[in-house]
Amino acid sequence: MAGVLTRSSAVATAPLPLDQTRLDTLIEINSLINSNYTNLNGLLTRIVESAMRLTSGQASSLLLLDSESNRLFFEVALGTKGPQVKRFSLNLGEGNAGWVAEHARSLVVNDVQADERFHADISKQIGFPTQSILAVPMLLRDECVGVIEIINRSDGGIFGDDDLQWLEVFATQAAIAVQNARSYEAAQLEIGSLRRAVSDRQRQSGCHEIVGRSQAIKQKLEVTRRAATTDSSVLLLGESGVGKELFAEQIHLHSERSAQPFIRVNCAAIPEGLLESELFGHVKGAFTDASADRRGKFELADGGTILLDEVGEIPLTVQPKLLRVLQERVVEPVGGSERRQVDVRIVAATNRDIEREVREGRFRSDLYYRLNVLPIFIPPLRERRDDIEVLAEHALQRFRDETKKQITGFTPAALTALRKHSWPGNVRELENAVERAVVICQGETVDESDLVLGTGQRGGDEAHSAAYEGRPLREAMRLFKKRFITRALEAHGWRQTQTAQTLGIQRTYLSRLVKELEIRT
Repeated sequence: MAGVLTRSSAVATAPLPLDQTRLDTLIEINSLINSNYTNLNGLLTRIVESAMRLTSGQASSLLLLDSESNRLFFEVALGTKGPQVKRFSLNLGEGNAGWVAEHARSLVVNDVQADERFHADISKQIGFPTQSILAVPMLLRDECVGVIEIINRSDGGIFGDDDLQWLEVFATQAAIAVQNARSYEAAQLEIGSLRRAVSDRQRQSGCHEIVGRSQAIKQKLEVTRRAATTDSSVLLLGESGVGKELFAEQIHLHSERSAQPFIRVNCAAIPEGLLESELFGHVKGAFTDASADRRGKFELADGGTILLDEVGEIPLTVQPKLLRVLQERVVEPVGGSERRQVDVRIVAATNRDIEREVREGRFRSDLYYRLNVLPIFIPPLRERRDDIEVLAEHALQRFRDETKKQITGFTPAALTALRKHSWPGNVRELENAVERAVVICQGETVDESDLVLGTGQRGGDEAHSAAYEGRPLREAMRLFKKRFITRALEAHGWRQTQTAQTLGIQRTYLSRLVKELEIRT
């Protein structure tokens, strides 16, 4: 066929003629490909623009091959008819571009009317006469993934071998860009899948995210994740409200037991007479209300993890049974004689000075040493002030969504007040303060006057009054009780026994109020 040049891209050719402009363009494109340039279409457009300019073409296009349908689609189309061209697609083997894709060979046709492979329909429909075509395959590991095509030299000349060689270099660059984009896309899909899997696991187990940017919290998270890879008992230490339960969740989520149950037990919230049954279960008839056999928390956690929150509150009478679980991995239900084997990872947490409890005889030393295999101390919020703002923003988003209020953030004065506060109740107190502020706030931003951060805090009394205005008596009384009890709990480090004594009520009644008023403990 006259005016036709074909070549397999695998065949060696003569060295490219030195052309500084072309070399500079290639270096620029290569730099873009190796940068964090994630806009594939934009990068391919730059490559095709350069190829068209350096081969003196009138129009150009880049077609990508869809492996499922074996069709070529115009990803990039430049020239006066570019937008119209992008409406078309070609079958593999159809037209010059289809032939190049099917045979993975380059092609120069300087008289398309004499070439039986020329597909004239597109040229006729868009009204763009085609005289010559330069087309090369984009190859990845010898497989064609697309075609770059140049239409007509703008100076009326013909395409030569040097044009073909340069276009093949550009096609290689384009193929690398496609490969990088696909690898990036696959990585992003995998990351998204992993994130969704973690999120699903967290939702299924009722787990929460740990929010913080301070170096202290990052170090504790790293220690927590290393501890998670073992089966040893972990003792989480720290003041009330620092988030010990969240760290227990992370230990479970990053362990090999993550697919198994994660059972939480608040030892301070269960009356002493019921704690043994709650932990180890009971048999029918063991006591008055035992109308049927019941599995305890340890059996429910079999294969997984159990969190013994406020473990320092466990009475001395129950501690020997807990020690037996740690030593022998067996439980004995109340009223029964059958010993049941359990495989449970134990994480304990306490805000007490547990060593002092041991010295003063309120906590067994042998049990303490069994629990204290991997101690992790969670620092109070006042010692990691870098976390205050990010924790406040996180809490604001949650309570804003719950209340459907259109609050955009905190004023500078409010943020200053948050940073200056000592936070004796730690993260829990911060969350409660933000929740109150969201309820009180009447504007688009939470101001200092919306915050109730303790006695003498500016705007506190006004904020208290504003919270009750316009509310029915029942609702106002409920809000008052919730706040009153919350502050009493905060003042006593969230120890329900001491708080109940101060309030002059039974601890069981206080526990019921905490549940009814939905106080986050």
